[in-house]
Amino acid sequence: MYAYKTLYTVDVAGSKPVEFRGSSLEDLRAFPLPARREAGYQLEQLQNGRQPDDWKPMSTVGRGAKEIRIRDEAGAFRVLYVAKFAAAICVLHCFLKKTGKTSQADLELAARRYRQLSKELGQ
Repeated sequence: MYAYKTLYTVDVAGSKPVEFRGSSLEDLRAFPLPARREAGYQLEQLQNGRQPDDWKPMSTVGRGAKEIRIRDEAGAFRVLYVAKFAAAICVLHCFLKKTGKTSQADLELAARRYRQLSKELGQ
């Protein structure tokens, strides 16, 4: 059995649902309110076919994986996701970035979830 959650934030024709892998939804809910709201807004941008305001590719996680970067008073927050699959935007991992470089543990967790997702989808 695979643990994931699906969140539908907008019911607009052509929008994709957002699927949270593993503990990513709980991790996002642990963000401070301003960072959580910004993450929701950026995910809504993706659902409607637009790019987030501040992002970068994360090829170390997997092909097509990207990172939404959110900065506020409480720190630097990250949402790692993949949107290349037709069924949904898949949030792989959400975390507070504590150093200048993303930790190996955060990258490995996201990569493991990416591999599992690819396996489930037969990619």
